[in-house]
Amino acid sequence: MLARRRFLASTLTALAALPFAARAAAAQASPAPAASSSETADTAREVGTMELALLADAPSTPTGLAISARGRVFVMMPRFTGDEPYTLGEVAPDGSVTPYPDAASNRPDPERAQATFFHVPNGVFDRDDRLWLLDAGLPQGSGSPVAGAAKLVQIDIETGTVLKIVPLDPGVEPTSSLNDLRIDIADGRARAFVTDQGQDGQGAVLAVDLDTGRVVRRLGEHASTRSQKGVAKFVEHRPVMRTSGSGKPTHVQGGANGIALGPGGHRLYYAPLMGRRLYAVDAASLLDTAKSDADIAAGVEDLGEKGLTGGLGADAQDRIYLTLQEQNAIGRRHPGGTLETIASDPRLIWADTIVITADGWLYVSAAQVNRRPEYNGGADLQKPPYAVLRVRIDAGPA
Repeated sequence: MLARRRFLASTLTALAALPFAARAAAAQASPAPAASSSETADTAREVGTMELALLADAPSTPTGLAISARGRVFVMMPRFTGDEPYTLGEVAPDGSVTPYPDAASNRPDPERAQATFFHVPNGVFDRDDRLWLLDAGLPQGSGSPVAGAAKLVQIDIETGTVLKIVPLDPGVEPTSSLNDLRIDIADGRARAFVTDQGQDGQGAVLAVDLDTGRVVRRLGEHASTRSQKGVAKFVEHRPVMRTSGSGKPTHVQGGANGIALGPGGHRLYYAPLMGRRLYAVDAASLLDTAKSDADIAAGVEDLGEKGLTGGLGADAQDRIYLTLQEQNAIGRRHPGGTLETIASDPRLIWADTIVITADGWLYVSAAQVNRRPEYNGGADLQKPPYAVLRVRIDAGPA
């Protein structure tokens, strides 16, 4: 282990001198194993390969990923237990991760619920390269969200200044577990969409008017946002089962999780963590005061099976990208419904957040969630540093 750490350290030191884009091509500390001589085109069809963009030496599980237009990289580390030292960090060129904007902001304080970070699962950049963060308000990863702590926070990363805070309390329930975020700011509109996977598997979608602060909870009783019963997820050849003491292992639950916004902000795509189907709904309808919950439910489109996924992404051609967690792969759904696998890599362990950049790269975090203690009888099998991989695509973000 010591030798491996020294090797990784020397690799990261060499990469530190390279710009972010070049590091992706150069960083190959853990190459994929070569195919054996017994593998033929008859037994295994090849898909695209992925590059190692960087290794993040994060102190805890980095599910979230955000990359600025100038290549600054941020990771979000949810507080699964409350023992995590910080929930938001910036990745330096050498792979080290430091709390962002500082350590004090990452100490959850119920007395300063809107001024400190409690549990940040994800964040995204808007068109002006401002970072928006989702805080689920769960300092220990479970229980009722702290009053006032569930929020959206907009930060100018050039100065580290908080520009805006939008409380999410009106859309949050005692069993909420907010998970993913999309921001839609364009001429004439400023909206956000948030998935709530629910601690009990009863999910929902929150729609937020960023100008007025209005928050609407939608699809809270709908099958499309609910954790599907009888679904088992296999990652690294093993079912992901929650274990506690000598009790019987239980299946993971997870409602609305991944989310993507199509071109022009017209169509919102989403899927449960534990569910094989992809759904879509008209984005504007979620904030329409004339639409009842029944109207919204009637407008949900079931787009069919897509595999078991975490995060989703969308490109400018309205193609949806899928983190195929069981296959260590990235899939793509075309507007007509055709599915394909575009790339896979054994280092892509629990593919989580997708980021598509303007220069036609798709980045994805390998979060290793399945290796956490709660899924392995109390043993922590995670192996930092955590990989961020990328694959070239032929379009920019939606």
